[in-house]
Amino acid sequence: MSDRMLALSPIVAGLWRLADWNLDVPGRVRWIEQALELGISSFDHADIYGDYRAEALFGEALKAAPALRGRMQLVTKCGIRLRSAQRPYRVNHYDTAPAYVRAQVEQSLRKLYTEQLDLVLIHRPDYLMDAAALADTFNALTREGKVAHWGVSNHTTSQFALLHACHPLATNQVELSPLQLDALDDGTLDQAQQLGLRPMIWSPLGGGRLFTGQDEQAVRVRAEMETIAARLGTSLTTLAFAWVLRHPSRPHPITGSGRIAGLREAIDAVELQLDAEDWYAIWTASKGHPVP
Repeated sequence: MSDRMLALSPIVAGLWRLADWNLDVPGRVRWIEQALELGISSFDHADIYGDYRAEALFGEALKAAPALRGRMQLVTKCGIRLRSAQRPYRVNHYDTAPAYVRAQVEQSLRKLYTEQLDLVLIHRPDYLMDAAALADTFNALTREGKVAHWGVSNHTTSQFALLHACHPLATNQVELSPLQLDALDDGTLDQAQQLGLRPMIWSPLGGGRLFTGQDEQAVRVRAEMETIAARLGTSLTTLAFAWVLRHPSRPHPITGSGRIAGLREAIDAVELQLDAEDWYAIWTASKGHPVP
């Protein structure tokens, strides 16, 4: 592993939907510049995002404005073989075989127009993962200067511990939002806090369900959060990010919006300190019952 510590911005920009934003190269360059101006310097990718196109779209912007690379941290993921027109797999499946991980890392380097990736995550737990063999691949790619840090995404505590014992991991990227509380109870955030490894959080807005969901849970949570947001003079988005940031594991929530206004609302959450009563009021609304 690299001797330098992994440092991500408090809020991470997610590029899952980059291909849907319909930005030309100058538009992508400007979007990156605006994110950096807001203090968002970490950018979260995966090889499969945008039907395998998102990394290349971002890389075109870095090629057009190479000075931007030195101002950011590039995060990407691999390990999922997703069916597409160019990849006619019989079924979607996971693959952490050394040759495949190496091939995907080297592809990400080319697409992102960079010589090194700051952080690479194994995207999903591979039930056929050989932890020792994968750790050897991590070591080799680190020695070659291609990857600075390694981590995982969506791994259970035991899956994380297995790989972490073979090679130090920097983070586990997991789902957490006022509508999805599993990480609070399944041990992943406890493990992160125990190890001092700050988790990354995907879908902190519940995939948009927080704003538009009509199911009972979404309606309850939205009503409670709207009341709190009005009292605090903030937006629902900022409040949701602040709720995630309040956890003592010191998580890095990831945005999903291409709107600069959405990034600004997320970054505003860094300065919004929720008290425990407001945090638990949202938890109670999500659960539909008071604390035991």
